Amino acid sequence: MSSHKIELSTCLNEILAGDCTEIMNSLQAESVDMIFADPPYNLQLNGALARPDDSEVDACDDEWDKFDSFEAYDQFTEKWLKAAHNLLKPDGTIWVIGSYHNIFRVGKIMQDLGFWVLNDIIWRKTNPMPNFRGRRFTNAHETMIWASKSEKSKYTFNYQSLKAFNDDIQMRSDWEFPLCTGGERLKDARGDKVHPTQKPEALLKRVLMASTNPGDTVLDPFFGTGTTGAVAKKLGRNFIGLEQDSSYIKAAQKRIDETTLLEEEELKQMPDKKSEQRVPFGNLLDVGLLEPGTILYTPDNKMQARVRVDGSIAAKTTLGSYQGSIHKVGAALQNRPSCNGWTYWHYKRGDRQMPLDTLRQKYKDNIKTIQ
Repeated sequence: MSSHKIELSTCLNEILAGDCTEIMNSLQAESVDMIFADPPYNLQLNGALARPDDSEVDACDDEWDKFDSFEAYDQFTEKWLKAAHNLLKPDGTIWVIGSYHNIFRVGKIMQDLGFWVLNDIIWRKTNPMPNFRGRRFTNAHETMIWASKSEKSKYTFNYQSLKAFNDDIQMRSDWEFPLCTGGERLKDARGDKVHPTQKPEALLKRVLMASTNPGDTVLDPFFGTGTTGAVAKKLGRNFIGLEQDSSYIKAAQKRIDETTLLEEEELKQMPDKKSEQRVPFGNLLDVGLLEPGTILYTPDNKMQARVRVDGSIAAKTTLGSYQGSIHKVGAALQNRPSCNGWTYWHYKRGDRQMPLDTLRQKYKDNIKTIQ
């Protein structure tokens, strides 16, 4: 194979036909922000699966899911995961979805190759296929392994966006979604499923919202009917799809062509507070957004504080005098260990009383304009 590597910019938002490992090895190293992989599960089905009425279940019995042995599956898995590891940027992450048939073998190989496991996510299916033979529990979930390229990776995690999505409660590692059904399920001219394991767009939406930002590049080595590409396009991410089945490629391309990018305002996500630019209170004085001597007010207007030239504030109450930062004085007045002075203290403009945080945001916006 030639040592020349293909520049990623030449294949953005394209479906590349061929063997995923070979294609990944031909791409520029450390050039992808995230990988989502839905590899063969190696379901090890022995013969047709029948319902109690003897009708046949439309299960995944395609040739691409069949391997001669666990050893053969492990070799296949190690090859594509090694190529994926090489392709990820130093701070990139990978998601691999699977079932009990394969996910434990995949996880072991990922750790052996240097991936650092961040979470395992349980996709709990609200409408799972029943266990027709009645000899095991109904298999109602699949597992996703989320891992960074290494233990030192400074990976993307949009914590605030997920929390807002979840009614201001931390997003948990168990997610509920139905199987891909109805109008979302791609069917051929005969009404049969185009792909046996098509994933729901809601699942990919949450994955991309969690670990990528608009403009990032997402690669899917087992592209299938293009769920990753369709969701990436809708959310303003770039994608690269790798697929060797021409019928899947055709269906995926049609689907993506019919997908519309969301409006710019709709694509904005909640900023991560830890990564937000820190603004010292004194900076507001430096740029004239506040003047020394300005009176600040508590939310109930019962107490006041005066801004000093050095960015400290001073407050007098019947219980005593307090001086220090907006945070320290705010905490002392409430007899609390801490206080967010940006939201606790308010200033007046005419008849309006507004939190200091509005001035902090104005300062940030001005800095961005200058930059």
